Amino acid sequence: MSTWIKLCRVDRLNNGEMRAFNSENGKRILLAKLGDKYYATDAICTHRYAELSEGFLNAEEKTVTCPVHLSVFSLIDGKAQNPPSELPLMIYQTKVENSVIYALI
Repeated sequence: MSTWIKLCRVDRLNNGEMRAFNSENGKRILLAKLGDKYYATDAICTHRYAELSEGFLNAEEKTVTCPVHLSVFSLIDGKAQNPPSELPLMIYQTKVENSVIYALI
């Protein structure tokens, strides 16, 4: 069963930034803001344990690049776009209510 999990207030994330948050259920979530849209994914690379928030955000392509082995993941569908990662990231729906960002986990 999915539930809406509070991640942060909107003023904690500027356009073109990404940050990792520990959700209320202990899951590590990467949150990125591109334009007026928020993208939430798993915060850990599917290839090896690496914090994606320490990687590179590409606003134009809506991707995040792992800082360790440079695998690129789509923020839209989570698909790994190049090796060594083959498994996709989980993608989570987001919403904003009362200036707070939530992800459906």
